[in-house]
Amino acid sequence: MSAVLPEVDLTAFAAICLLVDPAGLGGAVVEGPADAARAGWLDAIRRALPGGTPWFRLPSGITDDRLLGGLDLTATLATGRPVAERGVLAAADQGFVVVPMAERAAANVAGALAAARDAGLVRVQRDGIAMESPARLAVLALDEHEGDEAPVAGALAARLAFRLSVPHSWADDAPVLPTGEELQQLRRTYADSALDEAATRALVGAAAAFGVDDIRAVLFAGRAARAIAALDERDVVQDDDLAHAVRLVLVPRATRMPEPEPPQDDAPPPPPPPSEPPPPPPDASDASPDEPTPEPGPEESLADQVVDAVLASLPPELLASLGARMERQRAGAAGRSGAVAKATARGRQVGTTPGLPRGGKRLDLLATLRTAAPWQRLRGATLVDGVRRLAIRAEDLRIRRLRQRIGTTVCFAVDASGSQALNRLGEAKGAIELLLAESYVRRDRVALVVFRGKTVEIALPPTRSLARAKRTLAGMPGGGGTPLASGLDAVGELALKVKREGGRPLVVLLTDGRANIARDGTGGRPRAEAEADVSARRFGSQALPALVVDTSPRPNPALAALAKLMGARYAPLPVVRGDTLGAAVRAVMRSEPA
Repeated sequence: MSAVLPEVDLTAFAAICLLVDPAGLGGAVVEGPADAARAGWLDAIRRALPGGTPWFRLPSGITDDRLLGGLDLTATLATGRPVAERGVLAAADQGFVVVPMAERAAANVAGALAAARDAGLVRVQRDGIAMESPARLAVLALDEHEGDEAPVAGALAARLAFRLSVPHSWADDAPVLPTGEELQQLRRTYADSALDEAATRALVGAAAAFGVDDIRAVLFAGRAARAIAALDERDVVQDDDLAHAVRLVLVPRATRMPEPEPPQDDAPPPPPPPSEPPPPPPDASDASPDEPTPEPGPEESLADQVVDAVLASLPPELLASLGARMERQRAGAAGRSGAVAKATARGRQVGTTPGLPRGGKRLDLLATLRTAAPWQRLRGATLVDGVRRLAIRAEDLRIRRLRQRIGTTVCFAVDASGSQALNRLGEAKGAIELLLAESYVRRDRVALVVFRGKTVEIALPPTRSLARAKRTLAGMPGGGGTPLASGLDAVGELALKVKREGGRPLVVLLTDGRANIARDGTGGRPRAEAEADVSARRFGSQALPALVVDTSPRPNPALAALAKLMGARYAPLPVVRGDTLGAAVRAVMRSEPA
């Protein structure tokens, strides 16, 4: 086996594998923006498919009835008996389902796709109907998450063979994929192929080396190796096929990088020191003198060869991105873009529930009709002037269940005093600007309170305008004393107002903690510090999530004590950068209950 794999376009291999066995490999998570390269990859797959192969693109906010199937209301009302209608998953049997912005897919959609992948069918039992339809399909989950945003749901991603990013070359010079009779021959060769025991053990060993503990990944890798072998018109899998399959399936799932084997030293071990008794000789009854020393099995050697070849072929940028992803996995999920709350008058509909339309609750007419329709024959529905009059009862009524997203409002309180300006005000501005951009991406709001000298100003009320926030930040002057107590009071009142309006506030205080201006504007460090302690206790009694960023050149113990009074997390950041500040803020957001 070659120590380095030959150069190949792995995204082309993944596309061909999906054409050969879409249902068996399950699909792919395609990471990256909605650009021409990704569109070219998807179009190449669709053009190569045999005519009539289902291809569905899921719309955002698809309902369960449309996704899974349910009652055909029109036919049911016309016939007076329940008539079932297939959903998208059943219609996509033996085809593909494309999920745009899959990282934002609702939990019920991701769960339904995962369940269909597991069972190969979709079951519906509601509204007086019970049906079961085959749904052997492949899912192309388009993941556009950036940075620390949450990726595609793990339950769905685990059931899809590939995780890939489409290179820019697919925008202008996409490889030609097999079509027609060529694809049919590939499928026949693939169907006749099989993995022998040594190849299977090699894949299991490679999965263990990369820290992949999902047996589905090993099965996917085996299918991919067989499909790659079929490209060379072989029904026997070779070593390079296994290595390519490991690159495609196992490496993107890696939770660790294999360590190189230490060199073996053939020299005899040194004798024990005189103070230690020599170890007892082995019992002659335990082993025969003629019994050879056990050697590694061929499957172990093959696994090592596959792993070595894969490691030798990984480019440095891929190793760096894998390392960064593993760090993010160890650090946990990213900060929330907003809590989710139930609502009765507004929000996105997520289902229905039995009940009466009272107290602002809204009737779901279609759901009510679906509930009543199967019972019309038993209830004796009548025709009046040629129109069927439905018999609707109170237990048929369905009201809408709504869910409203509560965005986070990040309230920055920035110390613009002379000491702060001398130390870190410029760095703090740059870091806040980067954090503002992150908040904008998450659709959060931001607010800015500035305190310096004898003044405290709400420089920026809660807003989603990134341009306005940047202008305010750029024009923020520095100089004067530090009215820390007044700054705490102002940002606490602002956060409470956000909370009373149904929002989710997060206070980020950036200061060096050198309070020297009292609330009445007079100078004096002891009084100013005492008032700051009082404001901190009052802030802590409100149970507001907060982060205190110590921008002093060296951590300030007094500021750490103040953060404790506030019930806030303390983060000494002598050098305030966007990444370190963003990580601290996201840590607070993760720790707060939704």
